This record gives sequence, structure tokens and C-alpha cells, in this order.
Amino acid sequence: MTVAEAITLVTTLLTLAGLAFLMIALLAARSFRREPVSALPASLPTVSILKPIKGWDPGRYDAFASHCTQNYGGRYELLLGLSDPDDADVLAEVEKLRAAHPQAIIRAVPCGQRLGANGKVSTLLQMVPHALGEVLIINDADIVVSSEYLARIIADLSQPNTGMVTAPYLGRTADKPTLWARLESLGISTDFLPGVLTARLLDRGVRFGLGSTLALRRETLDRIGGFEPLLDMLADDYELGVRVHKAGMRVVLSPEVVSTAVPQYTFRHFWDHQLRWSRGVRDARRLGYLGLCLSYALPWALANVIASGFALPSFTLLSLVLLARVAVALSMGAGILRDGQIFRDLWLLPLRDCFGLLFWAWSYAGEDVLWRGERFRLKQGKLIRV
Repeated sequence: MTVAEAITLVTTLLTLAGLAFLMIALLAARSFRREPVSALPASLPTVSILKPIKGWDPGRYDAFASHCTQNYGGRYELLLGLSDPDDADVLAEVEKLRAAHPQAIIRAVPCGQRLGANGKVSTLLQMVPHALGEVLIINDADIVVSSEYLARIIADLSQPNTGMVTAPYLGRTADKPTLWARLESLGISTDFLPGVLTARLLDRGVRFGLGSTLALRRETLDRIGGFEPLLDMLADDYELGVRVHKAGMRVVLSPEVVSTAVPQYTFRHFWDHQLRWSRGVRDARRLGYLGLCLSYALPWALANVIASGFALPSFTLLSLVLLARVAVALSMGAGILRDGQIFRDLWLLPLRDCFGLLFWAWSYAGEDVLWRGERFRLKQGKLIRV
């Protein structure tokens, strides 16, 4: 066997493995859509929504405001944790929110202490003592939710043996997004979610959390040791779900979809963010992440076309993979997330998947990550300041 024939054989096998992943992802999407909708309990708990704030995020005020108009019969409050207690912009937005939504309980909580390498967890640790609710819902500063968000999350959390509820999300871009912002958004809807739902199907449940929503009872948080063990972890949201699962409770992926704002990324920002995410997942889910390269069917199919010398069978395989990849993208992005941006950016799928495979490979080339302007080194999932 020649070197060219060996490369053709390897890329063929990798393409077929990727095609199998796409078929499983379609089954996973179908399984998720068929899940029954949970009903609200008769007695509604008091809820504290915790949003850690550091720096500026696009669309932040709209994100805050979306939490103030909830169709929820129980009591709830919105807590904004300020890593910089003197952040005049946030304080001005709080006053604006209070004037626009006098019925809502909105509080700014000073969280100026840095208790560990992970600034977000440090802020959360200082927020919890101020929270009034028996249920805590944590989401990122730029997360926008629907008016039914709180009711649906609490309905899922009220199901038997449920310790945590997390939620899928889509990325919202600006009116005239950069190429890198479009690739980021496309990856969230057509790459990240298929991976989450496939893991859910194969593991027979979710065993991790997503930063878009982390809802749990205060007693559950106490049972798993609180936030202190996560102070130096990069993938704190992932780890919180892992600990709930290990405590013998279910982690539920809600059908309620939220959205996050995608900044006008330059290539450098896109690269740093994707590499941080890749290395974080690599350290948190090592075995599963190792097999992630098999999910990139489209790049492997393109490599197979080149390796085979543009043979006709390789084009047939590429056509099958492209059809399956588009089906997964539409099923996940348009069907589940209802992300209309998918249709605008569908033609970028090959480029997005090639970058995805590149980030997977490059994640093994080092341990450094850049997060909110600070550089860290990863060691077994923990952050060490460089």
C-alpha cells in the first residue's frame, strides 16, 4: 500500500465515522424535541437570579431588562454582582431598570474581593449570602430570556430527583457582523448544540451544566459543597453540573432557549475565545473530547477528495456528508434554537468545521488560555495565573 492509498483509507474511515456522528446527532435532536413539557408545581418557590458582572458586554441592558418582565406567579429578584463596586455604567443601568420596571426587585451587590483565579465564581460566592431565594438561577451577564423563562425553568426543576436545570442557547450577532462573529454564532448553533445533545443521548442524560443557565436549589448547592471548590476551575458551569450528577441527582436540559450576544470579533478575539473553550472542554471531558475529532465529517471528506486524487467515489461520500451536515445544522439551529441567522450563514459551514478541527488539534499544543484580559495556564482543569 502506497502512502497516498494509506491516507485515502484513513480519511475515508474518519469521514465514515463523522457521518455516523451526524446520524446520531439527528437522532439526538429528534429525542430532545419529543421530551414532554414539565408542569409548574402548585407551590412556587422564591427565586434569586444571579448575574455576575465584569467589564462591558454587548446588549447587556436588554439582557437585564428581559429578566424583569417574567410571567411567574411567585416572588423573584434580580441580583447583579459587581466585581468592580464602583462601576458607574452598571449602577446607572440599575437605576434605569428600576425606573422602567418598578414591580421588579433589582439589587446591585458589591463583590470586590478576588477569592480565586476564577473571577466569576469569586463574584458568585459573594452574591449567595445576599440572595433571598430558595432557588438560585445563575446566567451570564449578556443572556437574554423570554417572558416564560422563569416559569419553564422552575417547572423543569420541580420534577422528581432533579438537582439542576440548564438550557441551550444561540448567539445573536450585530446587524452587520464580522466574519468571525458569524463563525462564532454558527458554531454555537450547529457545532456546540449537536455535541451537547449527542452526549445527552449516549450518556442517557446530561451530566454537566451550561453557563447560559444554571438553576438549582440552595440546599443542592450546599450538598455539593457550594462554590468554593470551583474557585480555581475554568469550566465552572460544566463542573457544577458534574457535581450535581455525582450527588445522584438529575441534570435536565430544558427546552427553553436563551440567547447570548456575540461581539464584533476580530480574528484574534475569535481565536482566543475558541481556544479557551476548546482547552476548557479538553480538560473537563478528556475522553469525550479526544473523540470529538471524529465529529468533523466535512473536513475529513474534503481531505479524502484531495487524498484520492479527486476520485468519483470521494465526491459521492462528500455529497452524503454535506447533505447530513446541512440536515443537522437546520435541525439544531433552525428547528430547536429557532435561529434565523442559520439561513444567512449556512454557506460558511465548511469553513466553520475546518476551524473546529483546527481548534481541536491546536488545543493539545499548549495549556495557556486568555480570559477577560487575563492569561492563565490550565492544569487538570484549574487556572494558574501566568
